[in-house]
Amino acid sequence: MSDYYNAFEISPVPDPGPDAVAPELFRGIYAMPAFATIPTSDLAESLDFWTRGLGFFELFSIPGTLVHLRRWAFQDVLLVSAASVPAQAPAMSFSFSCVLNQIDSLVEACRALSPNSVDGPRDTPWNTRDVEVITPENARIVLTAAKPFDPDSQEARNLEAIGITPPGVGRGDNEAHA
Repeated sequence: MSDYYNAFEISPVPDPGPDAVAPELFRGIYAMPAFATIPTSDLAESLDFWTRGLGFFELFSIPGTLVHLRRWAFQDVLLVSAASVPAQAPAMSFSFSCVLNQIDSLVEACRALSPNSVDGPRDTPWNTRDVEVITPENARIVLTAAKPFDPDSQEARNLEAIGITPPGVGRGDNEAHA
């Protein structure tokens, strides 16, 4: 028996598919459930890369101190001024969802700004296509897009093996959990 249930309705991420449309950039102010804080020694360079390369926008800033960036709802990043940044990217990464039809343009945009910043795209055993980007601050960012679900795929078998089934199969609703 599994305690997992479908709760996709709380996420801004659209259902996967070749025609999935990314949600609008979200400009509302809310209590952030999670966010990344990225130190940078050059706020202007970082802002340029994150906006032109990764598709974020500047929600607000405190000049010389902080820039609050966002893409979709719940995709928040705080760029904070620092004297220095790590010399290399850490093993740890931070992931942001996107849709499949954004992957190629995000890769192109990041490579145009920093030719060696991108690794991938590559498909994962959990049914996503991922691109790893090393930002000017040496943050390891993963842009991840769900692939259309194929119930006969190895990825579906991988998920089923850990108790995750597609909507409509087994315990697919969350009425008892809402």
